[in-house]
Amino acid sequence: MTKIMGTVALAIGLALLAPSWQAQENWRQACVQQCYTRSSPGDPELQRQEIVSLEKEAAHAIQLKSGTYFQRVYSDDFAGTLSHGQLVDKTRWIEVVESPAVKYESFDASDIKVRVFQETAVATCLWSARSIFKGQHISSQIRAVHVYVNTPRGWHVVSAQSTVLPPDVQQPL
Repeated sequence: MTKIMGTVALAIGLALLAPSWQAQENWRQACVQQCYTRSSPGDPELQRQEIVSLEKEAAHAIQLKSGTYFQRVYSDDFAGTLSHGQLVDKTRWIEVVESPAVKYESFDASDIKVRVFQETAVATCLWSARSIFKGQHISSQIRAVHVYVNTPRGWHVVSAQSTVLPPDVQQPL
């Protein structure tokens, strides 16, 4: 009888552990799939187009003063430099984007160029903005550089630098 009780207890124990085994198996399969897809080179043109789309989406998010895009796409250890030299992390950058101090009438990304180097991409673009700041209408252009890293969850911006263009080199808006 003791042997039967031991076998029943073992069967019940294994049944209780089955969900854990299933979760581990799912994790293992996801890991293998991730390694398989990351080891094979992606289509560079497709990757370039994905970054171009992200750059345009960022400009749209700035115009809407929405930090949601940056929460999703900027890495937690993001480090950037604003056009006037101020260093920002992800949290501070989102505060800048969401600040009520500036109201954007338009904010566009153009002249987007992307170079992909394996799991890293560098994007440069021209940001053109029409805004209202302290009651004054302002037009400005900024050259922006973004460094992306391809992660299992997609492309993430890890670094950025922006430079305001002086009026004599600005392109027509």
